[in-house]
Amino acid sequence: MAGRFEPHPTRTTIRGGHIPLPFPVTEDAPLDLGLTLGPLRRGPADPTFRATPDGSIWRASRTPDGPGTLRIDAGKAEAWGPGAGWLLESLPGLLGAEDDPTAFVPRHKLVLATHRRRPGLRLTRTGLVLESLIPSILEQKVTTHEAYGSWRVLVRKFGEPAPGPAPDGLYVMPDARAWTRIPSWEWHRANVDGKRSATIVRAARVAARLEEAALMDGPAARKRLELVPGIGPWTSAETIQRSNGAPDEVTTGDLHLPGIVGWALAGDRTADDEAMLELLAPYAGQRHRAARLILLSGRVPPRRAPRMTPGNITAL
Repeated sequence: MAGRFEPHPTRTTIRGGHIPLPFPVTEDAPLDLGLTLGPLRRGPADPTFRATPDGSIWRASRTPDGPGTLRIDAGKAEAWGPGAGWLLESLPGLLGAEDDPTAFVPRHKLVLATHRRRPGLRLTRTGLVLESLIPSILEQKVTTHEAYGSWRVLVRKFGEPAPGPAPDGLYVMPDARAWTRIPSWEWHRANVDGKRSATIVRAARVAARLEEAALMDGPAARKRLELVPGIGPWTSAETIQRSNGAPDEVTTGDLHLPGIVGWALAGDRTADDEAMLELLAPYAGQRHRAARLILLSGRVPPRRAPRMTPGNITAL
């Protein structure tokens, strides 16, 4: 039955006009797969994520039940591997079933215009903390280009090929124990300094406790993550936005975001975190969504200095 989701432990194909969701996908309530799942992709060559020319999106994940591969297109969802059942059961959250776009009220003409142009945006919830936490740690205080390269090298070398008929080069990231056993020289070869690698190892050693954060509200989840030395507000927000689908967990400590928000909402490119949070205050409860729409608007302050291509330098 279209719209009904019935997971199977190894493989499920659901046929019909729409991906099975607990809410209707219509012209008035569309779903844009690329926008919704895009934040889970760590660069164009992410070995755990693939968008294919036929419109399908493939993801390889390390679930509580083991590795799994998920393929989603406009009409069916399929999964393979030990984690297949878990991935299919989590599919509604992944595609934004727990998100409520109607709770968002645009309060600025730029935000309103972007909101109208991007009606299919929903906030994803993976339910998996470590898979978003580790790449976020890799992005601390380096360009996204460097971090994406490190993620790619480490996953390909210490992960495993995705199960099922996955595209060539699709990999499942290493499990928690494998992250703790990566030799120091391999971190160096992947261009990861000692501070970031040590933070990843500390997080992997308490992975079970960190994964519990996926069931907490945003502030409690961030507090749990920030108990690990080396994980600060920037990293916890970037993680919880993805693992928990948290609509209000706005990123602070970013080199560029305050200036982008300040420029978009007030014409002030010099905004800092405090000023950014003040500008986003009218969106309380939906500040992350508001910031995401501002980024999607493409409105950025004009350059004053050579750009640090191609990504952000961030805090912890």
